[in-house]
Amino acid sequence: MICPNSPVGALGADAADGAVTALHWGRDGTLTDGPLYQKMADELAAYFAGDLQQFETPVAPRGNAFQQRFYAALCAIPYGETRTYGDLAKELDVSAQAIGQACGANPIAILIPCHRVLAANGLGGYSGAGGIEAKVALLKLEGAAGLLI
Repeated sequence: MICPNSPVGALGADAADGAVTALHWGRDGTLTDGPLYQKMADELAAYFAGDLQQFETPVAPRGNAFQQRFYAALCAIPYGETRTYGDLAKELDVSAQAIGQACGANPIAILIPCHRVLAANGLGGYSGAGGIEAKVALLKLEGAAGLLI
């Protein structure tokens, strides 16, 4: 496990060619040791301690051109801030439904921060283990909990 005791549960990851390709909730992945493992473990520990606001762990999510633009847009949302599905839909010139589906398919949650995307009138969904409770925990950790009231 890369992060066995995070506030959102145990986390593992897969990697290929020196980059993380997936984050797993509650189980190990293929990334079990080495420099990338250590970097990700150190960064997740610092993030959950409130000492890290931007990950530098290399990520390589698979996906088509839209998904790659979407992941870049998510990574551009600053720590402690949020955007709505509609905001990202306008930015990427797609429907809000496409944004919601892309959030649900994000293979590297937390490092690619889909928890920072909210519905216009509420939290929206969250595909990580723990669902909405995990999303709320991550937003609270980042000091964005005021947005939830």
